[in-house]
Amino acid sequence: MNQKNRQLELLMDRQGMRLAGQLNAGAAGLPHAVTERLRAARERALASRKVEVSRPVAVASRGGELSLSWGGEEQMGWFGRLSSTLALCLLVFGMLGINEAQSEMRARELAEVDVALLTDELPPAAFADSGFLQFLQSDEL
Repeated sequence: MNQKNRQLELLMDRQGMRLAGQLNAGAAGLPHAVTERLRAARERALASRKVEVSRPVAVASRGGELSLSWGGEEQMGWFGRLSSTLALCLLVFGMLGINEAQSEMRARELAEVDVALLTDELPPAAFADSGFLQFLQSDEL
């Protein structure tokens, strides 16, 4: 729920409490029969109010988090559980595939550097010399 909706709800709650306080203060001077009828009407209104039904959410996002749930009071059916499990498995296999591809790419890059060092005219010891490295850095500018 965004901030504006939350502020609107708080404002409506305050207004409702103010109105209820005024009604309660005015009800003190009413006859007993009227107060009993008001009490009975209040109980009927509370009993007939709509009860909000919450449905479980398979994927819930909150802030920067993402989570899978099996539901709250009402449990997900077998299809919901199967689809959630399948999505989780695909995510795990996708992450493993990405890791493998990056490892392979890194190994190829290192192999290219090794080939370049071994086939170069300079001996590998030249790259260990700090003066030569400084020369390479100044030469690149």
